[in-house]
Amino acid sequence: MSKNLVIVESPTKTKAIEKYLGSDYKVVSSKGHIRDLATSGKFGLGVDLENHFEPNYTPIKGKKKDITALKKDAKSSKKVYLATDPDREGEAISWHLKDTLELTDDDYERVVFNEITKDVVKEAFNHPRKIDDDLVHSQETRRILDRIIGFRLSKLMQSKTGGKSAGRVQSVALKLIVDKEREIEAFNEEEYWTITAKFPSLEANLDTIDGKKADLKTEDDADNVINNLNEEFIVSNYETKPKKKASKYPFITSTMQQEAISKLGFSSKKTMQVAQKLYEGIDIGNETIGLITYMRTDSIRLSDEFIKSSYAYIKENYGEEYIGHVKTSKKKENVQDAHEAIRPSSINRTPESLKDYLTKDEYKLYEMIYIRALASLMKEAKVNQSTITLDNNNTTFKATGQVLIFDGYLKIYQKFESSEDKILPKYKVGDVLVAKEVVKDQHFTKPPARYTEAKLIKTMEELGIGRPSTYASTISTLTQRAYVKIEDKKLHPTDVGIETTDKLQEYFSDLINVKYTAKMEEDLDKIAEGKKIWYKLLESFYKDFEPEVENAFDKMEKKEDEQTGEVCPNCGKPMVIKNGRYGKFEACSGYPECKYIKPKEKAPVVEVCDCPKCGGKIVERKTKRGKVFYGCGNFPKCKVAVWDKPTGDVCPECHSLLIEDKDKIIKCSACDYKK
Repeated sequence: MSKNLVIVESPTKTKAIEKYLGSDYKVVSSKGHIRDLATSGKFGLGVDLENHFEPNYTPIKGKKKDITALKKDAKSSKKVYLATDPDREGEAISWHLKDTLELTDDDYERVVFNEITKDVVKEAFNHPRKIDDDLVHSQETRRILDRIIGFRLSKLMQSKTGGKSAGRVQSVALKLIVDKEREIEAFNEEEYWTITAKFPSLEANLDTIDGKKADLKTEDDADNVINNLNEEFIVSNYETKPKKKASKYPFITSTMQQEAISKLGFSSKKTMQVAQKLYEGIDIGNETIGLITYMRTDSIRLSDEFIKSSYAYIKENYGEEYIGHVKTSKKKENVQDAHEAIRPSSINRTPESLKDYLTKDEYKLYEMIYIRALASLMKEAKVNQSTITLDNNNTTFKATGQVLIFDGYLKIYQKFESSEDKILPKYKVGDVLVAKEVVKDQHFTKPPARYTEAKLIKTMEELGIGRPSTYASTISTLTQRAYVKIEDKKLHPTDVGIETTDKLQEYFSDLINVKYTAKMEEDLDKIAEGKKIWYKLLESFYKDFEPEVENAFDKMEKKEDEQTGEVCPNCGKPMVIKNGRYGKFEACSGYPECKYIKPKEKAPVVEVCDCPKCGGKIVERKTKRGKVFYGCGNFPKCKVAVWDKPTGDVCPECHSLLIEDKDKIIKCSACDYKK
């Protein structure tokens, strides 16, 4: 008897979901998108510019075999359930599957769940729906916009500058980085001085002079203040106020990325990769369990079931006085879809209980997500904040401190948020203090700080540029295109990045800017809500955009290629340095008539050790993108390859290569053996 067919995106999910649903269901994977815009038609955009931007889709390279298998499964099934991810991208994948598999409305149902656990998945199948066309149109419009802007501006940059690409969000993010660099270059440091009075159990800083905020520009200013001080400082005010310190919201995509970057040292790309694994499922005993809810979300909402179980957990483990309240905030206009925040799928699956099943990175991120979600439901911490004011000859000095009187959510969150007590001694108004010494310190104002990954993500979110789910790929693209380099965890624009930004601003300042990009995100949200017609937005955009592109192709000066000093051996024209997808290369300036490219000198072969499989040599190699790995010199006959450097020894258990990872741990490249 035929079964019901369930199609998910990731192969990792299939076993667990099939087990949850039982023998009447077969669960298969689409392995992500199956189709994309073709590269046919005018400018290779894959859309019909004359017919409401009708898209022309084609199977993604390598997916024809998967599509054939899915068609076969769908044809022999009772019903097809499209269970792709619960966001616009997932909705679009479901639509592509429905269209490609030629499913009618009677043939399929759309099922959505935010976590991969038995109860949630089974409940989702009790509430199927049809594909939301508005969500699909919103995703399609974003894809078409990105295709038009990306193709047209990238070709312009490649033909006129040293740049390789441009994009709707990418180029605005790059502009933020370049603008920050210009601020730093224009910054003029200013000298200023501070004065501190030091007492046996207290330090107080100069606050006011003659009732005005102290502003000491020179050492003479500081000396004048010190010379006019009396020996005695009189306590004129001692104020203590209770203050509440509230816990933070549970994670959304952007805040999770920011905290993982700053607290765990992960890149945004790595954070999303690890989170994806936690969401899709970890093998725990004989079961695969999704440990967190869907990690692409703008919502801080928590389910009633999770709140209830968390309150019970807090009461049992910390006491009723630690139970807080559910956090709410005004919904942002551009919050995408009504998902939950990122949280553990069960509050009873503590990080410590899962430690043996998780890799080091998985454990770190899961612990942070778990503690953040739990802490968000705990009581605020309480402190007594004290301020002492000291008077001395028309000047005042101030000292501040605080004492934690109830730890609240800090009971579990201190690992991620320090709260140190600074206790001030008890004084009464009128008490007289004598300083041990009064010291002056010279300072200089500092230029604006360059963006870190975390700060750039926070800024993009605040400005409404792009989507949190795309921030990681945006930053990755900027570094891959050599527009930005990362030094000391700071984002520095390269000369090519600055040149590209300047050219785009010269011709497209009305398009490549924060305001326009944020407005486009709002319009895409309106399409998702059924408040705007998708193709009308594209028509309005293209009517203004294409004439600007044509003008730039006509008027933008082409950057001359740098000559190498050699001549082409085929035609005698000068050889020049070109920028390609994988970096710089030397080619004939007579292209396209002459297509000569100078072969790159082969790097010397670095032998590392013997290959345990075939007896050849393991050698140091590089990918097309320049990343080092170690593989057998007899490739493709022998396909032994590892990313980490081999030690030269073999595993005593399985006889594969032993490697040393970045944490200096020696382990097997194939099994779980560790030395």
